[in-house]
Amino acid sequence: MTIQQAKSYGKSNLPSSPTPALDTEVILQHITGFDKTHLLLNRDFELSSEQESLFTKAIDRRKTGFPIAYITGHKEFFGLDFYVTPDVLIPKPDTELLVELAIDALDDKFRSNPGTIPTVCDMCTGSGCVALSIANKISTDSKNEYRLSLTCADISEKALSVAKKNAERLFGKENAPHERAENSCHGTDAANFHFIQSNLFENIPHSFDLIVTNPPYVPHQESLELLKDGRSEPLLALDGDVTESGDFSNTNDGLALIRRLVPQCYEHLNRNGVLIMETGEYNAEETAVLFKNAGFRNVKIEYDMNEMMRDVVGVK
Repeated sequence: MTIQQAKSYGKSNLPSSPTPALDTEVILQHITGFDKTHLLLNRDFELSSEQESLFTKAIDRRKTGFPIAYITGHKEFFGLDFYVTPDVLIPKPDTELLVELAIDALDDKFRSNPGTIPTVCDMCTGSGCVALSIANKISTDSKNEYRLSLTCADISEKALSVAKKNAERLFGKENAPHERAENSCHGTDAANFHFIQSNLFENIPHSFDLIVTNPPYVPHQESLELLKDGRSEPLLALDGDVTESGDFSNTNDGLALIRRLVPQCYEHLNRNGVLIMETGEYNAEETAVLFKNAGFRNVKIEYDMNEMMRDVVGVK
């Protein structure tokens, strides 16, 4: 099978995909190691029997709705290449706003304070894409004169494993996390990372200058409907209607976890600390009310690139 034949095969076998040609090209790039231009200029290149087998299997998986990112194990976010598995949500472009708001908040408070080490918590870190993108931006911006102490927390041990791997990939194996009983640390020129398995703030006793979080916020029934398309993302990371023990809350509004999380964030913020929470169009307005009820001031809703309500910001 040549590359040209593979492209035709992929497009004809992905009728339900909104982007069959793009899906096919991404799979071929992953399998061959060729970039887009190389694929275009080498249409008659013959795939090896092993490559052809991997390609057809990948097309079959994509046909079921299984995401391209899980097939290749990669997803770009905030200009970085993240490793992903079905143990974590696939990073979405809309979540880049969370990173931008976090960097702005840090710059406003700390850019002119040499030697300062702001403390940041990324709660429900998943792949670590938010925390690691913040750290990367700080490390590559020559105007910054501060370092970060970053805590990445998640209830899922498997998700934390993915986040640690991304820290290794993005900041170098020589700075790989050192395993300890409670957490692991990852040192860079811009930040120290701490990875903690915790049910929200259950295992986190200290406070922070900034908390960022993209928690589960999709209503329970809608979460189940979303997963029917074969996307295979973890229900744990989508369903916002869970109790502290992980049972269905019977609320079906996507806010059960957030109702517990907002006051916990307030308790774990230093004075004048900032909370930035992605809630999406599902319940941003209700979440803003929860912020105010918890004691936050200067509460506002931020809109994403599609002019949809995306994040809620508040100051302690």
